[in-house]
Amino acid sequence: MAGVSDFQGKWALITGASSGIGAALARDLSARGAKLILTARRRDRLESLAAELGAKGTETRIVVADLNDPAAPQQIFAATEGADLSIDILVNNAGLGQYGAFHMNPEEQELSQVRVNCEAVVRLSRLFVPRMVERRRGWVLIVASTASFQPIPYSTTYAATKVFDRFFALGLAAEVAQYGINVTALCPGPTESEFFDVAGAGIFRERGVQPTEEVARLGIDALARGQRTIIPHFQGRLTAFLVRFFPIGLITRFLEGQLRPKSPVVSK
Repeated sequence: MAGVSDFQGKWALITGASSGIGAALARDLSARGAKLILTARRRDRLESLAAELGAKGTETRIVVADLNDPAAPQQIFAATEGADLSIDILVNNAGLGQYGAFHMNPEEQELSQVRVNCEAVVRLSRLFVPRMVERRRGWVLIVASTASFQPIPYSTTYAATKVFDRFFALGLAAEVAQYGINVTALCPGPTESEFFDVAGAGIFRERGVQPTEEVARLGIDALARGQRTIIPHFQGRLTAFLVRFFPIGLITRFLEGQLRPKSPVVSK
């Protein structure tokens, strides 16, 4: 298994760890011998996962925090590096989306996507990466999406935030490689999780989903070997390749027709 010796005994911080890809990443890193700090909004979910992994011998701690709050990254940092826990593996996984017409979606939901998917990623990376540079080692996994390869009408803000995540990961990877730090952008396609229900985006589940465990394993494997981008879904890899050869306007018009809500979608 790739990366077992690298991650053995290292502290990994995973955001959005209460469910979905985040929980799967936690289980995968646990199997590779990492010690875990799990953070998310839902204490009960975190405690349940911590108990599960603790029963398998993994040292696990939780930090309850809502990354929609700009103060949350500093709170997480204070509970980890500030408490003399050296974080060698930072997993920026927390994220949210919204399906529906932009002009009808709640404004706060659109802005929350920017805060959690973009701002929190920058804040957390800015807090933890300098310590990795000082130690001359570290790994950063940023969960982007196959949505980052083309505009997605009716998930307009979500797709735009994931472009940010992917480009941020690629730029940061080039900067910090000289310090022995690996940065990987994990770009899943549709993955079985609560994301679709929370985002009101069940239309994407209809196109087939990939198990979270498979996405997590492939993502951590890529991080361990220093691969800068990983698209774990075959259809996603094919799409990312094909969109290079078609005008963006043509792609966007096609997707608008495919994804247009059958009736107005207003999230509450």
